[in-house]
Amino acid sequence: MGDTMAGTTIEPGEAIPDIALETPDGGSVRISDFAGQNVVLFFYPKDNTPGCTSEAKDFSALKDQFAAANTAILGISKDSPKKHLNFIAKHGLTVPLASDAETGGLSDALGIWAEKQMYGKTYIGMVRTTVMVDPAGKAAQVWHKVKVKGHAEEVLAAAKAL
Repeated sequence: MGDTMAGTTIEPGEAIPDIALETPDGGSVRISDFAGQNVVLFFYPKDNTPGCTSEAKDFSALKDQFAAANTAILGISKDSPKKHLNFIAKHGLTVPLASDAETGGLSDALGIWAEKQMYGKTYIGMVRTTVMVDPAGKAAQVWHKVKVKGHAEEVLAAAKAL
């Protein structure tokens, strides 16, 4: 879809790499852990920023409805597990969060840790992206450059349609 340093971003039908992500409890999680169900991976730039907080709270509010649609949710950023613990506690989040590696992580592999621009400056950062992964570990649907308002509801509708 967009140009990134890695080439192209993830598109529907592509397999999601089974790369381990660090969880706030010191463990790890990977796509293969969700075998047999759909999983929503929502990649966001930074804990405790307004848009990212709204997105995580929206997905948390709909967690039970996603579960009823056989769909797990996982929020992913490059923040540390310690920052994730603070973010979860501060906002009462119920969706699990994971930390992507500084380099060579899942967001790099999917082409969404990419060049961005803000206020005329170019930098590398997380492009807000959501990937619906099917039980076989392939991208069923991809939302690029997500706008937060109404997004969790749109993803839930897609999960129910799968």
